[in-house]
Amino acid sequence: MRGEVAVMGASGFDTRRRALAVCLVAPFMTGLDVSIVNVALPSIREGLHATDDGLQWTVSGYALTFGLLLVPSGRLGDARSRRTIFMVGVVLFTLSSAACGLAWNMHVLIIARLVQGLAAGTLNPQVSGLIQQMFQGYERGRAFGALGATIGVSTAAGPTIGGALVTAFGPEHGWRWVFLVNVPIGMVLLPLARKLLPVPQLVHRRHESMDLVGVLLLGVGVAGLLLPFIQRQQWEGSAKWLLIPAALAVLAGFVVWERFYGREPLVNLALFRKRSYSLGTAIALFYFAGFTGIFFIFTLYLQSGLGYSPLMAGLAITPFALGSAMAAMIGGRLVWRMGRRLTTLGLATVIVGLLATMAATALVPGRGVGLATVLPLLVAGMGSGLVISPNQAITLSEVPPAGGGSAAGVLQTGQRLGSAIGIAAAGSTFFGALGDGWATAFRHGLVVVLLSISIALSAAGYDLFRTYRSDSKPE
Repeated sequence: MRGEVAVMGASGFDTRRRALAVCLVAPFMTGLDVSIVNVALPSIREGLHATDDGLQWTVSGYALTFGLLLVPSGRLGDARSRRTIFMVGVVLFTLSSAACGLAWNMHVLIIARLVQGLAAGTLNPQVSGLIQQMFQGYERGRAFGALGATIGVSTAAGPTIGGALVTAFGPEHGWRWVFLVNVPIGMVLLPLARKLLPVPQLVHRRHESMDLVGVLLLGVGVAGLLLPFIQRQQWEGSAKWLLIPAALAVLAGFVVWERFYGREPLVNLALFRKRSYSLGTAIALFYFAGFTGIFFIFTLYLQSGLGYSPLMAGLAITPFALGSAMAAMIGGRLVWRMGRRLTTLGLATVIVGLLATMAATALVPGRGVGLATVLPLLVAGMGSGLVISPNQAITLSEVPPAGGGSAAGVLQTGQRLGSAIGIAAAGSTFFGALGDGWATAFRHGLVVVLLSISIALSAAGYDLFRTYRSDSKPE
């Protein structure tokens, strides 16, 4: 097998810390582009004379292609070189961001966004794989804490940064800078990645197969699951939902193929026998279904319902981002001491914060909602920071570093799938209740979010219960 050995130089931990900083820029950029575009959609509509379908594909096309390459690129990084695949992803993301910003019509913008999503799916698994490779034990927990903070902040801060760019450069050109801001970052990131990321060395060699049949089956299955949710409004009628049982059948075929594949499989199914991995993946799926839905319906409520500007709507969500960033760093330090208790506490805290947010919108109706929800969203964000990074550290804790990229790819595919389902479910509930008023519609959507996070809490509680029973059995 072709493996990777980190060549870290004499500076040891300092070199690894600089390499981690380089790694974290990638999930910040790719996470930012999940949410930063939302506030620029009115400007894109005006600047490129976009239709509703075109705007939907600008958002959902990125999410779709993002999810398709996570597992294959993670496996490719494991088998070849995470450093090389990371650099390829940076180049592709930078060029596609430039193409988005310079697009002269909607067709160019949509194609560039699809490529940008492919680049994001190429980059992200390498980061988790590199963390697995460079750090162990307590240090790994802190590194995943930094990764969780980055993911939380980038997703939550997207509307704020996007609103600031649109405000600064005006509605005519502001939307272009939402994409072009990635270009100088990518140009600086590429040489730093070449210099600081660990160089792969040949350990021992045997024929590597990339399991192309597995790649095809998984890609078709994931696309079939994602497409009905991300096209729920544009694809009229119920025929789209037939894709879900078809996709599940394809994924069942993928599992059978992987089980009997004679060479190195795309996904090591034995990982799902480990409770930490299987339950951690389920927690990630259901938590992201709620986590992402919050921003979608809250931004709609503030901008469309209450007339907030893009910048003000983004600032209203900032407390969640700040709370998440602070708690994620703390969570990374505590995860090896508290284990699953930490994610359970975090999920419960998120639920408390969102219930308080729901109460605030009822007690303080009208434009004062932004101020009334500052403290509840801060609490919910702090809970989120104790979920994302600790759960990722626990989920990957029993994964051998050699397979860290593909294992992280499966975990992140669950997150992307959860995000698509969560936005669809919360959004459909939100739009269905608009007849009763914007505030009521937001609270109805929040009920769906809370339900999803409660399922994640149940999975974490079950893991705690099983751990307690195992520990209490006599030797």
